[in-house]
Amino acid sequence: MVISLQLDSETPLYEQLRNQIVIGIATGELEGQEKLPTVRQLAGDLGINTMTVNKAYSLLKQEGYIVIDRRHGAKVSPTTNGNDNVSIQLEEQMQLIIAQATIHGMDQSRFNSLCSSIFAKMVYQPS
Repeated sequence: MVISLQLDSETPLYEQLRNQIVIGIATGELEGQEKLPTVRQLAGDLGINTMTVNKAYSLLKQEGYIVIDRRHGAKVSPTTNGNDNVSIQLEEQMQLIIAQATIHGMDQSRFNSLCSSIFAKMVYQPS
């Protein structure tokens, strides 16, 4: 999986990294049980601080996307843990995205088409 961070983005680097890993899991670029690079290795490859990668990995672990073992490092979770707050968080995020799309002139038909196109690229199948 190729990770590309936008250094001039307003989105923090740890959040960009987290988002790209989540998308990698959903699109099948990263599979369940797949080993992720070490914090040091990924930080070195991306040219960023190890604390940034550590923060992204910690967030991913907290959200159930990865598991971290001291001996084996970080791996993609074989399945995500069902979190009751996920629906609420997704609804809040979708509300903001839909508001932004509306403000920028996107109608519901175009928005639905865009969502369908993106959703079709996701291949994640929970075990």
